[in-house]
Amino acid sequence: MEMPAFLSAIIGWLRAGYPEGVPDVDYIPLFALLGSQLTNKDVESIAEVLASESDHDSAEAIRAAIKAVTHVQPKDSDIARVRARLAAGGWPLAKPDLHSWPEAAAD
Repeated sequence: MEMPAFLSAIIGWLRAGYPEGVPDVDYIPLFALLGSQLTNKDVESIAEVLASESDHDSAEAIRAAIKAVTHVQPKDSDIARVRARLAAGGWPLAKPDLHSWPEAAAD
């Protein structure tokens, strides 16, 4: 399945913000932040890409974070730390305008 351009861009921002990979302590605030701006399906797609690129333990931590994010409210300081990392990678901190992506207009 081909990934929409806006999700590929988000994965690119994640890689730029976390060139060494996302540390385990950032998974929950990261997915909480993404979940505030994207659909659950989009967040799960991103998580699966990250999990497929990770070792087994990290992949399991990613999947656990996705399940936990609905039950755990991350600290504001954790969200701020993740926002700063993503901003350094070029993340547009405003909610993405999905209508600006070419395939979104075609849907």
